[in-house]
Amino acid sequence: MGFVCLDLKGTLDAQFTQLQQLQDESNPDFVAEVVSLFFEDSEKILNDLTRALEQKCIDFKKIDANVHQLKGSSSSVGAQKVKNACITFRNCCEEQNIEGCFTCLQLVKQEYLLVKNKLETLLRVITFICFLENSLSAYYPRNLPQKLYK
Repeated sequence: MGFVCLDLKGTLDAQFTQLQQLQDESNPDFVAEVVSLFFEDSEKILNDLTRALEQKCIDFKKIDANVHQLKGSSSSVGAQKVKNACITFRNCCEEQNIEGCFTCLQLVKQEYLLVKNKLETLLRVITFICFLENSLSAYYPRNLPQKLYK
């Protein structure tokens, strides 16, 4: 197994940490579920945006509404670069700048793919750590002093 290097600085903001803090024993998959929903929603929105910009008559209000939705969901998981790209995209919609919208769509897609890759890797690492913790707890009874297995 290779080493995993995750540079999350600048990719995820404090909102992701807050999201992690909402996870507890009663809902151990909370973060994974929220992130999965973010992936599903984002991919649908990105496909809708691509189709909307391919139309002969571009509906900037509809595009702006989709970008606003993507900005909100990105913000909720702490995907700050996606959120920031969406802010620029919305400005282009407001100005009805077609070329700017195409450029921003590419930037949003690029930032989304980067954060998706990092979040998927992070979730795999977290899952593996949880697996190890559960495996170790089977070998070390909970009534032993903590010093023995730290």
